Amino acid sequence: MEAHNDAVASISARIQQFYASQQPFRVYHGSTNSTRTATKSRDNTVDTSALNHILEIDNAKKTALVEPNVPMDVLVGAAVKNGLVPLVVMEFPGITVGGGFSGSAGESSSCRHGPFDSTVNSIEIVLPDGEVARASKTERPDLFWGAASAFGTLGVVTLLEVQLRDAKAFVELTHHPATSFPDARQKIQDEVASESAEFVDGIAFSTKSLVVCSGRLVDAVPAGSKPRRYLRRRDPWFYLDVQKRTRQAKQPIVDYVPLVDYLFRWDRGGFWVARYAFRYFFTPFNRITRAALDSFMHARVMYHALHKSGLSDTYIIQDVGVPYGAADEFSRWVDETLGIYPVWLCPLRVRRDAPDSAHGLHADFADPGGPEFMLNFGVWGPGPPGGYDELVRRNRAIEHKLHELGGKKTLYAQAYYTEEEFWQTYDRPAYDSVRERYRAAHLPSVYDKVKVDDGAKRDAMEDSRMPKSLRHVRPFQGLYGVYKAWRGGDYLLQSKKGKETVAPPPPKQNA
Repeated sequence: MEAHNDAVASISARIQQFYASQQPFRVYHGSTNSTRTATKSRDNTVDTSALNHILEIDNAKKTALVEPNVPMDVLVGAAVKNGLVPLVVMEFPGITVGGGFSGSAGESSSCRHGPFDSTVNSIEIVLPDGEVARASKTERPDLFWGAASAFGTLGVVTLLEVQLRDAKAFVELTHHPATSFPDARQKIQDEVASESAEFVDGIAFSTKSLVVCSGRLVDAVPAGSKPRRYLRRRDPWFYLDVQKRTRQAKQPIVDYVPLVDYLFRWDRGGFWVARYAFRYFFTPFNRITRAALDSFMHARVMYHALHKSGLSDTYIIQDVGVPYGAADEFSRWVDETLGIYPVWLCPLRVRRDAPDSAHGLHADFADPGGPEFMLNFGVWGPGPPGGYDELVRRNRAIEHKLHELGGKKTLYAQAYYTEEEFWQTYDRPAYDSVRERYRAAHLPSVYDKVKVDDGAKRDAMEDSRMPKSLRHVRPFQGLYGVYKAWRGGDYLLQSKKGKETVAPPPPKQNA
């Protein structure tokens, strides 16, 4: 804790310098799974990359005291060793605790517990004038909820207390095939309404082939069954395994997946986005090539390579949520307008039950008259023919349709809104009120942080050491990204994880 306090004092002093001149600053977190390129400047950067430690796992309180740059695989590993697990675990191992809080992350257990920020008890935050403050759902709740989903525009979060729960060794995962989106959507609602389901999400492979995956924690695998694993090089990718085994199924299929394999089941292949890399590099897509290239097929490496190559700017990357009542219409629209498959489906409980939680960007989530749940659509795929202008047009069409249906997007995704359009969707008065109260008005706003900045993209490409003649040439642009990921250490990190084993089962007394 002493080392933590020293690091926070240094961050506070640095921020005070910027506040004295009302100068905005950037935060350098180090290497993360952010969808935005990390930059480190000597002029206006606050370096928080050293805040990457778990300070305490409290078995009695079932909490973890965690610095913001701790990645989810490290937190899960420490918690499981103590017979515990976070309530919500973001799907990629490299996503950080601070990123999940500041960016409204959700996963299949969010149907029960809400976004990741709802599972955080309290935060320590360095305010824009350098004050080190504490906030929780009961102490300064305006600051707590204002900082949630604020992308660091209210200050620098330096410590979080995260809720944990008792772990079990396996997830009993039932795959329910469906032949239409309305049937799948209804099954999702039924599973969420069932008290036994602890994890719910789904995959739309096409308009007529969908699967709803519903899970619950169990202690052991029944006699006659074998664990189904997804993290080792020789294991199948999760979505391919589900698709293959449910294609002709008429009845639900039940698997028993080791807990950590389930939590990070989407990491290999980055859901299914890595499949596009095989197409880009003219590489056959089969079990042999997937195994041979496995070290490159994890999210940590993929994100780094996509950023450095600039290829992420040629893809549609959207996570959007709509109320259940609008989900069927949005699904039809995605099919007719975009034609991108697979699509991830994930129910999120967005309503805030905590008292005095109507603050910040999502203050309306505290409105009991608003929707309790939204169904998240993960729409990720290559952009349309027609170049960058057509890509922008498609993304703006998604945003307009979402607004029409009363939905919201997760703001890690590409944001092409005009500023006026953005604030028609998100609660500016509640957000600005907290920013004024805590002296953050001189910092960039959330809109400034998340909007697509074409000028910055061009500048980043110009700063690249890649020869101009090759910057947009296939496959050299992609090879440059892979090279930078290798140089950056992500490849080596993933190689060391190549023989990753299942986490040990929790102690019997806690199971």
